[in-house]
Amino acid sequence: MQGNHMHCTRGWSSSAPEQSDGLNSRGKLSSDNPHATSMLGYSSFQIDTEEEKKLAITVFSFPPDKGNVGTAAYLNVFNSIYSVLSNLKRDGYNVEGLPDTPEALIEEVIHDKEAQFNSPNLNVAYRMNVREYQSLTSYASLLEENWGKPPGHLNSDGENLLVYGKQYGNIFIGVQPTFGYEGDPMRLLFSKSASPHHGFAAYYTFVEKIFQADAVLHFGTHGSLEFMPGKQVGMSDTCYPDSLIGNIPNIYYYAANNPSEATVAKRRSYANTISYLTPPAENAGLYKGLKQLSELISSYQSLKDTGRGPQIVSSIISTAKQCNLDKDVPLPEEGEELPPKERDLIVGKVYAKIMEIESRLLPCGLHVIGEPPSAIEAVATLVNIAALDRPEDGISSLPGILAATVGRDIEDVYRGSDKGILADVELLRQITEASRGAITAFVEKTTNSKGQVVNVTNSLSSILGFGLSEPWVQYLSTTKFIRADREKLRVLFGFLGECLKLVVQDNELGSLKLALEGSYVEPGPGGDPIRNPKVLPTGKNIHALDPQAIPTAAALKSAKIVVDRLLERQKADNGGKYPETVALVLWGTDNIKTYGESLAQVLWMIGVRPVADTFGRVNRVEPVSLEELGRPRIDVVVNCSGVFRDLFINQMNLLDRAVKMVAELDEPVEMNYVRKHAQEQAEELGVSLREAATRVFSNASGSYSSNVNLAVENASWTDEKQLQDMYLSRKSFAFDSDAPGAGMKEKRKAFELALATADATFQNLDSSEISLTDVSHYFDSDPTKLVQGLRKDGRAPSSYIADTTTANAQVRTLSETVRLDARTKLLNPKWYEGMMKSGYEGVREIEKRLTNTVGWSATSGQVDNWVYEEANSTFIEDEAMRKRLMDTNPNSFRKLVQTFLEASGRGYWETSEENLERLRELYSEVEDKIEGIDR
Repeated sequence: MQGNHMHCTRGWSSSAPEQSDGLNSRGKLSSDNPHATSMLGYSSFQIDTEEEKKLAITVFSFPPDKGNVGTAAYLNVFNSIYSVLSNLKRDGYNVEGLPDTPEALIEEVIHDKEAQFNSPNLNVAYRMNVREYQSLTSYASLLEENWGKPPGHLNSDGENLLVYGKQYGNIFIGVQPTFGYEGDPMRLLFSKSASPHHGFAAYYTFVEKIFQADAVLHFGTHGSLEFMPGKQVGMSDTCYPDSLIGNIPNIYYYAANNPSEATVAKRRSYANTISYLTPPAENAGLYKGLKQLSELISSYQSLKDTGRGPQIVSSIISTAKQCNLDKDVPLPEEGEELPPKERDLIVGKVYAKIMEIESRLLPCGLHVIGEPPSAIEAVATLVNIAALDRPEDGISSLPGILAATVGRDIEDVYRGSDKGILADVELLRQITEASRGAITAFVEKTTNSKGQVVNVTNSLSSILGFGLSEPWVQYLSTTKFIRADREKLRVLFGFLGECLKLVVQDNELGSLKLALEGSYVEPGPGGDPIRNPKVLPTGKNIHALDPQAIPTAAALKSAKIVVDRLLERQKADNGGKYPETVALVLWGTDNIKTYGESLAQVLWMIGVRPVADTFGRVNRVEPVSLEELGRPRIDVVVNCSGVFRDLFINQMNLLDRAVKMVAELDEPVEMNYVRKHAQEQAEELGVSLREAATRVFSNASGSYSSNVNLAVENASWTDEKQLQDMYLSRKSFAFDSDAPGAGMKEKRKAFELALATADATFQNLDSSEISLTDVSHYFDSDPTKLVQGLRKDGRAPSSYIADTTTANAQVRTLSETVRLDARTKLLNPKWYEGMMKSGYEGVREIEKRLTNTVGWSATSGQVDNWVYEEANSTFIEDEAMRKRLMDTNPNSFRKLVQTFLEASGRGYWETSEENLERLRELYSEVEDKIEGIDR
């Protein structure tokens, strides 16, 4: 095998630094030379025949439960595995015994044939006695400090260590054990880093030493291996990810939109990360009362100047209240006595909210490896690609082109719509509708009779340059935008044609086969395909970006808009006062996808400007004058995710130096809140001003998350104080640019004092695939209730979320965003029916959204009661729906019922005793079903 194939297949050019040496003290090939470590493994791919190759497919189950096996971000894991294995079988791989359907595959993996059907155990593939485990696992004794003598209580029957999974010929499908701390809140609280338990170690020992896999395929985003303790980069034999993966080549299907954690998988487990597509996005649409509201607004627009106008406004107000929109739009009691301008403004604001909900992008269903989107599924993605200006490529946005046709600037239209100006809301609706129509007309010209996208290049060649024969021109000729600039449209649709080709390409299976041959897998960037279509096609070996090149000038421009809107919103909500301190989060993935937008937001808050050198590296900052800034410098408390800490250590250094520089500026404290608070904290702590200006925090090195999410997901916490102590214990490690190489140092008191000054908490949403309730990371990093407890006045801080998922960036309150999330996903028939099409795994996705909603109640208290009430009505009161959920995945349905009861028990949901009694009866019923008891 050629060296460059080895280098690029493993991806070390962008992940792990090159090192030297051969064997380590444990007698295995040392990771001090990662090239040597896996050379034998990858070279065996080229020696073995397909029939001889042994592959260990590893799936995840989090939280640990039979209803959660096959956990992965927006991936239908078992359908995908079945697709992959069926394909490999045709290529000659030995998959003897593979069942006939994905559903049968699920049953064989999750049910132990020797156990009772209600056993918590999954199918046991291998029982490893303690002597065998100790002889084959050289580091086993190191785990005893945390977990005692083997076999322990996890993945164990009391005598043996249990490996869960199922073998089919030379393919093993195994379930990766979990961290092991999930059910123990005190260990979650006091452990600043986790460590693998004996069962976790036994799993990888089995894969390498007993099953003797030629490769392991980690299936979906993401597992726990790469987040085990050890160095952040440059693994050695004292690092658990290195010890666990051993000498096995590691192939990893990873979501294309998550380059930061994919980079962690590369650096810490030597993974070849093959990207997969997130499901195609669709507009959320309207349903039930929201749809009725839209119809009423249409009636008002056509009849507002008649005698029926005031009556219709009253109906709009009444229906909006029934839909709980009065939490988002101030509404009067009735509209019949209002003057026409006020009626228009109220209708405009309700209309804008309806438009916001209807146009919200959401991924529908779950992706299956090897199944590219259909033509109609690609339309919404292209609409959103077309909504962004790309000046570097000379491409104007489609909304901008259409707005110019009627003499308007699209930014003015966005602003007017945001304010509820009825004419602008209606114009924006027309622009949005025309954009969809024009792009749909274009896509239909590239499809065959089965609705599949074919011959995009030929179709483009035949239609470009032929005037009215262009399908988008034909469509727009039926609208008010008939005079849209033809040349700009031609350039834009040429670009969209190239994007369409990339969207529907399928390299996910092909790249896996290349990796299994030990061949070169083409690298490519990860990120949001709407912002950066170069992420497509999927099936690339994901890489990130040059960490020293952010924030870019474009990111800084976008950041200024968001920060200015944040401060305007805070002032509007708080009597015209600026926030003195904003507590915010920096995520690794977000900063890769946006080229440092949230990093630039922090810099603009404190009033500094990043400065790049001649090579484009951002390694210093300069203060913006107060005169230019036009406002006080806002203090910050920066919570960096563990992944951001790993990938952007230089930017943490930049931030720390920037904050300390601002604290030392000789300015009035009423115009420099960083200096004001640093002076106060220096006196209280008895330290220098510079040390008191510590504002950049994260986990201890090698540690990730606050573990609040683990406690919530497993319902293993007593009260909110316990969650807050967990957050403080795990996230209070400070970065100090004045002590280079010192790593993260615990400074809990400084962290608490900084948080106690926060007037607002703040996070960013940057892509349509992942929002507040899709993953647990967001509430895991939310300090809203914690800040309230730390503040001397006991006042809850304002909580804001910036949404930059569309061209019209928004800053909403946290409660507004939770409501928007609930309306467009959890309570939306389009979303949950899309999930139900994925069967077993779709039920788990529904349950996960409810659990994450409870997480937001626990950390922020920003979830309205009606959200739980409507969810109960949708999934519990509806007899047909609850039967579908129970029959499809009884374990996840049991967790759903349990979560409703927990929400009530913790005081987050006030409901009737009738509802609670129904839930208790359902819990007993689903328990009986799982145990096989007939009623």
